[in-house]
Amino acid sequence: MNIVIAAVGGQGAVLASKILGTLAQNLGKDVKVSEVHGMSQRGGSVVAYVKFGEKVYSPVVEKGTADIVLAFEMLEGARYVDYLKENGKLVVNTQKIDPMPVITGDVKYPSDLNEKFEKLNIGYVPVDALSIAKNAGTLKAVNVALIGVLAKNSNIKKEEWIKAIKDTVPEKFLELNLKAFEMGYDLN
Repeated sequence: MNIVIAAVGGQGAVLASKILGTLAQNLGKDVKVSEVHGMSQRGGSVVAYVKFGEKVYSPVVEKGTADIVLAFEMLEGARYVDYLKENGKLVVNTQKIDPMPVITGDVKYPSDLNEKFEKLNIGYVPVDALSIAKNAGTLKAVNVALIGVLAKNSNIKKEEWIKAIKDTVPEKFLELNLKAFEMGYDLN
């Protein structure tokens, strides 16, 4: 299983990759996680790769080989959609966060991303994860809300996902994150 997590700095891509890595370990799989932080502290693009299976030799997911791209923002989904293999799945938060060139007025945020994703030969799952996180009690739970959607679209038992969250998320944030996971899981 090859997963690309694409986000904007501060959205929790690193925690999401740790949850997925813990899930794979709990399932007895060989797992490799690679995080590229980029300009995360300035709201820049952040990407993490999670690979697991019987034997994994490299943590890097090459273009055209990802089973899943988990995008925490629409433009990040567009940046990494070409990492998906044919019939791969794009789970994307419909939130739009303006990058610096849009903020400065040099370019416009693309208005047709939803239509472009729908035309591709992929499974496309748009999610208003920001609203889910807000309803769960914290805007910082977008990542775990998306993991809930991912879990629902996987063949891994829900209990395994919950165990991975409990094993990874600090106790003081656990209740909110479990609530966001459940809300994401129940969305579809």
